[in-house]
Amino acid sequence: MGKTATPALIISAIAASLSMSAPNASAQPADQFFKGKNVTIAIGFSAGGTYDLFGRLVARHMGKHIPGNPTVIGQSMPGAGSFVAANWLYAVAPKDGTAMAIVSQTIAMEEALKNKGVRYKSAEFNWIGRATSNNEIQVFWHTSKGTTVEGAKTEAVPVASTGPGSPSETYPKLLNALIGTKYKLIRGYTGSTAGLLAMERGEVDGALTSWNTMKTTRKAQLDEKKAFIAIQYLLKRSPDLPDVPAVIELATSDADRQLLTFAAASGDIGRAFIAPPGLAPQRVKILRDAFDATMKDPELLNEVNKAQLDFEPAPASELERLVKVTLATPPELIERMEKILAAD
Repeated sequence: MGKTATPALIISAIAASLSMSAPNASAQPADQFFKGKNVTIAIGFSAGGTYDLFGRLVARHMGKHIPGNPTVIGQSMPGAGSFVAANWLYAVAPKDGTAMAIVSQTIAMEEALKNKGVRYKSAEFNWIGRATSNNEIQVFWHTSKGTTVEGAKTEAVPVASTGPGSPSETYPKLLNALIGTKYKLIRGYTGSTAGLLAMERGEVDGALTSWNTMKTTRKAQLDEKKAFIAIQYLLKRSPDLPDVPAVIELATSDADRQLLTFAAASGDIGRAFIAPPGLAPQRVKILRDAFDATMKDPELLNEVNKAQLDFEPAPASELERLVKVTLATPPELIERMEKILAAD
């Protein structure tokens, strides 16, 4: 029986297969360089989630917008919350335009928090573009005091948590510390769907999920006023939810606003695509232009509409700005956040 391939061997094999371009490749006309080649999009999470969904969606359509029409392949590279893919792209992947990745929206925040798994510099990646933001929302059952933020300040409001480090625990802890809500974390739920089911059964008053999930699977609850959205965890209100406050609106001081901005910026980064550092500027422009064209591709838009996906593209410049904002968070505020999250 053969030995199971380790993640390191898999990464080395992928790198070798991607590194066969000529030494003067960056000087070649783009249509000549990319023609007949494979462009790999490393997907930092396993199948079943929106990272994989958007990674493969872009892979299906982007090749037609790159000069020379290369084959674009979505390559699963899960591990360590997508750090395997991010670290590979940063240090190992070829720097010629044939490698990209879609990784966790929190990569800049994890770098700022000095996560030991980080082996990259977020600002040094070449950010290509975003397919959509990830609007996480706090949902409450109609019988709860938590249907409004002010109501959640008056008495304990039990909310489902999927465990320390998850947004379902991070955001309630921050709001309890910063604005005086009384969310009570009830741990042990395996995901947002389990949390929503617990809310419907009356085990908890509320749960955290995405707006995309709520509008596609439980819109009737909103229409019938059985469930209410109290907060959306973005830097500004989504056009879909103009009457629901964005989390940073709840801050009462500049320091608190900066801390909530640090936490919520990852939702605005969302499902974003990156290329390695050190990529020639003309290749960066080719990938960015191709990505922007892909976001307007009628065939891609047809898939988005059929699946009722959230779809809010953003250019590379906006992603670079969000990364800079995240990394510029003062150390004392990051230390404060760490203390808040560490407390029970």
